Amino acid sequence: MVAYKSYMRILIVGINYAPEITSTGKYTTEAAEWLAARGHEVRVICGPPYYPYWKVQKPYSAWAYSHETIAGVGVFRCPVWVPQRPTGFKRIIHLGSFALSSIPTCIAQLFWKPDIVVAIEPPLFGAVVALFGAKVICAKSWLHIQDFELDAAMGLGMIPVWLASGIGVFERWFMGKFDRVSTISNAMMERVRQKGVSSDKVSIFPNWVDCGALRPLEQGDSLRGEWGIPSDSKVILYAGNVGKKQGLELLFSVAERFLVKRPDVLFVIVGEGAAKMDLERAVLENGLTNIIFKPLQPIEKLGALLATADVHLVLQLQGAADLVMPSKLTGILAAGGAVLATAEETTELYKVVTQNEVGQVAQPGSSEGIEMGIESLLGDMTLLQRYRHNARKFAEANLHKEAILWDFEQELNRVVVPYGGGD
Repeated sequence: MVAYKSYMRILIVGINYAPEITSTGKYTTEAAEWLAARGHEVRVICGPPYYPYWKVQKPYSAWAYSHETIAGVGVFRCPVWVPQRPTGFKRIIHLGSFALSSIPTCIAQLFWKPDIVVAIEPPLFGAVVALFGAKVICAKSWLHIQDFELDAAMGLGMIPVWLASGIGVFERWFMGKFDRVSTISNAMMERVRQKGVSSDKVSIFPNWVDCGALRPLEQGDSLRGEWGIPSDSKVILYAGNVGKKQGLELLFSVAERFLVKRPDVLFVIVGEGAAKMDLERAVLENGLTNIIFKPLQPIEKLGALLATADVHLVLQLQGAADLVMPSKLTGILAAGGAVLATAEETTELYKVVTQNEVGQVAQPGSSEGIEMGIESLLGDMTLLQRYRHNARKFAEANLHKEAILWDFEQELNRVVVPYGGGD
């Protein structure tokens, strides 16, 4: 009989947390709150909320330590430098500032004696602090990778190769020191193994979605009316981080051609990010009246937002294709959305979309491929409906929040019990 520890003290270290509602912060928050609701004592060391605006949100301060309790989770915030226009080098300083400022808080939390310390990457540097703290008190250590930020930055040319290579040598060494390393896709898990982590230490825990809260809605329940979008318009929606890794500039030439041949097609970009200001300026300068921007929507409008689209764009540049699994994909699939993704054949994103027939895929960096994909999807409503049906079916079978977090809790127990004992 396997021992089971019904009560664990779990310390999570990661820069992003509630009230952030997108990307890594969303999933860290939901996991922490779910574990707390299960009776575990959970504490989180994080920064003030800033993502995806790249600006610390009021009433929080970028330079102050603070403590609060959210949904039964103790949240300890540390100062973070947040650049308004992040570059590769500025991102390193940004993430490094959290690693440094979190050291005193991590030391203080060691006296609480957590059973396990879970580090969320990014940031890589913060994970180093978490690992060191766990080793000091003989707690178990777990690294969960949402984004290979170092590899992605190098692949996109955001930092020099020599700098990334030097950090990469250190990354390979320290990653193997964790008791468990997990990530969100099979391709990313294989990359962990390539970095030298033993297979028996590696787990996969995909990002999830609440299939009960997020489900397919009719067009009448969408945001079209609120935004003044005609019901007969064909909406191509991109919703998510508006940054460099997405390559949204590709849409300019596509939109320019659709202005002439398909004036009923409207491109809607929803979200915030480091590249948004430049993209908005370029759209105005080029007279692309069929591209509109909308701000990040509150979580309670997510279903209505996703129902606004005829086609959902999931865009990645070639250098980031298998280093990041787009978190937006889970919501799109749960809402029964048809996907047009940019991905190479060897990537996990390509396999998920094509093998499960939830949409179509174009070559990364190809505006012609995106154009052809949109025309194909809009030109066959029977095919579009089949993709939508398959998307919801896949989400229910593979991305259910309760099932994934239940597995996560069980795996935490398997790591902790050999040293923590059973109740």
